[in-house]
Amino acid sequence: MSFAKSSPSRRHFLKSIGATLSLPVMPSLLPNALGAGNALGTTVAETSIPSRMVAVGNLLGYQLDSLFPKTPGADYESTRLLKPFEPVRDQMTVYRGLDHGVKGGHFAVHSFLSGVLTMDAKGRPDGNISLDQLAAESVRGRTRFPSLTIGSEGGIHGGCQMSWTRSGTRVPPIPGPKELFDRLFVGEPASRLNYVKDRHSLQGSILDAVSGDAKSLGKRLDSEDRDKLDEYLNSVREVEQQLQLKEQWVEVPKPEAPFDEPKNVNLVEDLPLIYDLMALALQTDSTRIATLEIGGDFLPQHLGIESGYHSLSHHGKKQETIDKLLVIEEYQMQQFSRFLQKLDSIKEGDGSLLDHTTALLGSGMGNANAHTNHDLPILLAGGGFDHGTFKQVPQKGPGKVPLSNLYLSLLQRFGVERDHFANSTGTFI
Repeated sequence: MSFAKSSPSRRHFLKSIGATLSLPVMPSLLPNALGAGNALGTTVAETSIPSRMVAVGNLLGYQLDSLFPKTPGADYESTRLLKPFEPVRDQMTVYRGLDHGVKGGHFAVHSFLSGVLTMDAKGRPDGNISLDQLAAESVRGRTRFPSLTIGSEGGIHGGCQMSWTRSGTRVPPIPGPKELFDRLFVGEPASRLNYVKDRHSLQGSILDAVSGDAKSLGKRLDSEDRDKLDEYLNSVREVEQQLQLKEQWVEVPKPEAPFDEPKNVNLVEDLPLIYDLMALALQTDSTRIATLEIGGDFLPQHLGIESGYHSLSHHGKKQETIDKLLVIEEYQMQQFSRFLQKLDSIKEGDGSLLDHTTALLGSGMGNANAHTNHDLPILLAGGGFDHGTFKQVPQKGPGKVPLSNLYLSLLQRFGVERDHFANSTGTFI
């Protein structure tokens, strides 16, 4: 198994994380400055081959006329954007007509994995938790990383903002292959282990203090501030879980690195290496859930196209501009297909890593030129599902199927016991 190496770095630095937290301001009380909590489970021994999940999202969608076939069923024609998948055609399904029923153009792309706009999440039992993070909750503690999110850190034209926690916090992405490599394979030196353990203990004590003091405020707050406090405590619980996981794994050695630490170049040239590292993360059981955001920093110049990605997406139906977009999109499809083929080449039990990995590719944008979020491009591979077909459902009317129905099926196959997700009305696979 060979993995490509990257070229010298130009950017990206890991950001340090502070330890001090304070309560949000409560208008019904005088301001209270308090500190922050800690809890979680234990590692679970498993004998069966685990399920994995990968989701790749594109900020600006794809050219649907060059993606979707004309004929549903197993005998669908291979379009320009589907041709790279011929080697794994029988292990992939193409879906058309699925979406979340949301609107907002670029401002709604973040709902791709959650099915919920952030502005509509308040009051929902699960908030706008995304598919990957809900799956990660079910395996927390069994792997070093409950999930890995890789991609752009930028804003509306930078990151896809795909991964969301139950409290409505965006999961910050790992920005490049160097940082991902370090996360997977570079351990703390022995001289720093005690320091790391002491730091985790200190953070835990701060969180314990905040949790206790914050809960005692509940009876003194009005309903609006009580909601605000509940949101805050949910965030504290997430930090508690993260700290417990760090503590649990701090002395467990990381896998041996298969090659030297890479350098970041740019997302276009780094993409094959990122996929290779994602495959290694799954293969070594460092995580079972990974997401990749392909955002506005996927620069066409690195494919020889002198235009901005976002400006190209507003092509005005000019064929010359669409042709440039297709070069970009075809490259992305080629790399995702290469990733699927790599997973399929890694033998695991009686099958392959792909057989045990549900791999989703799509976008929260249906048509970037028209700023629409319906009729989303959705490809699904692996996971032990029956594949090899093109499934098309009505885009509106009584036969309309929410994309969340497909996500509910993926969660159930992953082992999450639930009968709904976002705006689902049932399952669909």
